[in-house]
Amino acid sequence: MSSPTSESVIVCSQSGPLSGKVTVPGAKNSVLKLMAATLLADGVYELRNVPDITDVDYMTDLLVALGLDIERIDRHCLRIVNSGRISPVAPFALADRIRASVNVLGPLIGRFGDVHLALPGGDDFGGRPIDMHLSGLEAMGAQFDITEDGLVGRSTGRLKGADITFAFPSVGATENILMAAVVADGVTTISNAAREPEIGDLCAMLRSMGAHIDGVGTSTLVIRGVSPASMQSCVHEVVSDRVQAATFIAAVAMCGGDIDVLRAVPGHMEMLLTRYADMGMSILPIEDGLRVSCHQRLSSIDVATLPYPGIATDYKPLLVAMLATADGTGIVTENLYPGRFRYIEELQKLGADISVDGHHAVVRGREHLVGATVVAPDIRAGAALVVAGLAAQGMTEIHDVHHIDRGYDNLVGRLASLGGSINRID
Repeated sequence: MSSPTSESVIVCSQSGPLSGKVTVPGAKNSVLKLMAATLLADGVYELRNVPDITDVDYMTDLLVALGLDIERIDRHCLRIVNSGRISPVAPFALADRIRASVNVLGPLIGRFGDVHLALPGGDDFGGRPIDMHLSGLEAMGAQFDITEDGLVGRSTGRLKGADITFAFPSVGATENILMAAVVADGVTTISNAAREPEIGDLCAMLRSMGAHIDGVGTSTLVIRGVSPASMQSCVHEVVSDRVQAATFIAAVAMCGGDIDVLRAVPGHMEMLLTRYADMGMSILPIEDGLRVSCHQRLSSIDVATLPYPGIATDYKPLLVAMLATADGTGIVTENLYPGRFRYIEELQKLGADISVDGHHAVVRGREHLVGATVVAPDIRAGAALVVAGLAAQGMTEIHDVHHIDRGYDNLVGRLASLGGSINRID
């Protein structure tokens, strides 16, 4: 993938109706954790359906620094070699670039009993503490200290299975405890575990590596630890990205048209598809995805973010953009990350009528938006601005598109293939 530059700009203008077929790439929120899981066992791995995004590049740099050998066999396939020569020290300059760097914590402390990790970076949504990660691992026998250089963890001997109950179904904490527990001594039970499809994808890969996990897809995971020496490498295909699928559906919602979203998995986004239908869209399952159409102005709805299977916070910027041109007034409530309304000002530049009160956004729909110059503050908000730009009268320029590159595989090319008036200027 060519390196993004701060000068890259996405330019789009009013488009529609959209038509054609678009294929959903592999999931950002899964592949980074699957890459981290390769720390658990020596051998040669092959990850397929890997999205071509910069977060994969960042995670590659981090894992190579830890001792893995990683190469792209082709644009969507990674070959990862774990020779066993792992140094469990994650350099600050690499770990700080990506929040998913925290996912090396579980496999490193679980297998090697030692980890030194800079506190993770990534999108700025406000505080997302890792207390639950640490308390869960401490219950299994790990000890942690926070230093000026980051997080230092160690365990005397192999971690022990434990009963762990989360106050909140944290995705990251579930993943870290899961990866540590598969090589711990004894049985670990995770209660109030997160249930996202990406966790199911991680469990599928860990099972292929020799792990024993029950309760996949439920809020209670039971892991019977195995000897680290019994774990093995595997070949695994990354699950489709439900947020990218939602983005293509949102584009049709705002621009009109009929498209097939191939490799979308309806069962992974049932609640969102129900709410899309409530707004007036037609969404039907087909053999390899979804057929989506919209030929009328959307109707406003009220929506709130909740842990899976509720509406994910990653969907929210798309819903706010859709409500900006819907008929009526909708209220969007953010229950997960308080800082995640920071893109509202950018939508307002396009003419959106939105007011924020605490963790609520009140969106009064207008018949149309107007093109303007905007800045992408994070991955999902950036994509929502692109979709809004396709529906706005006149030309829209989106800057800081390196954020979008972190999570979207050729978003511009895929939208252009559907008839969107969009291009990228590097």
